[in-house]
Amino acid sequence: MNEHVIALQNVVQRFPGAEQAALAGISLEIRQGELVAIVGPSGSGKTTLLRLVNRLADPSAGKVWVEGEETATRDPVSLRRRIGYVFQGIGLFPHMSVAENISITPRLLGWNATAIEERVDELLSLVRLPLAYRSRMPDELSGGERQRVGVARALAAKPKIVLMDEPFGALDPVTRDALTRDYRALHEELGLTSMLITHDVLEALLLADRIVVLNRGSIVETGSPAELMRAPKHEFTRTLMQMPEQQAKRLASLLEMH
Repeated sequence: MNEHVIALQNVVQRFPGAEQAALAGISLEIRQGELVAIVGPSGSGKTTLLRLVNRLADPSAGKVWVEGEETATRDPVSLRRRIGYVFQGIGLFPHMSVAENISITPRLLGWNATAIEERVDELLSLVRLPLAYRSRMPDELSGGERQRVGVARALAAKPKIVLMDEPFGALDPVTRDALTRDYRALHEELGLTSMLITHDVLEALLLADRIVVLNRGSIVETGSPAELMRAPKHEFTRTLMQMPEQQAKRLASLLEMH
């Protein structure tokens, strides 16, 4: 499994009382430098899959590897400190400044004060926020600014893997578009390996190198955005991929009417 940064083999996840498994035999490999989007309807197992990678949950069966090591053999806390995690409603600590929020993991890892200060400044520049924001509190920021701080916090300890769970879903369209483009640039600049959970098929098509289509706990299909748009092999995938095209046609017809 060393050739892949993240690998899952025959992973099953069952929750007590549930009629069907949340994940039903998932096998997936993610290569160094890939940005992989996981798409599918609510309840398809997207977030459950993501949580297994950094041991926020352990599988009922099967194995998960991160950077060549089986996660079951790793201390969950130390594993998570090596993986960036960004989620919707980013959860900044309201009593901490922007700088304090960003520097949480480096402090826990024992970085010295000078290195932390330099890293905070570096990250604010990377996520396109002014250095003057260091001392601001979360309630002084817009939603997009808070999400940028969340991305900076996830990158603070220089992880090579970043997990993202609907990170842009609650933002207005203009802010969302800017953030997704900026994250793609960061992904490439820093040589990251990223997993993105999104319900927005268009976002996945525009942002990802590869898309994994999930439904009812199983992988329906996987491929590049172009492959899934041009020649989906499964009817469920075809239906998903038609949505952006249908929206474009509706917009075109509205423009023709006016």
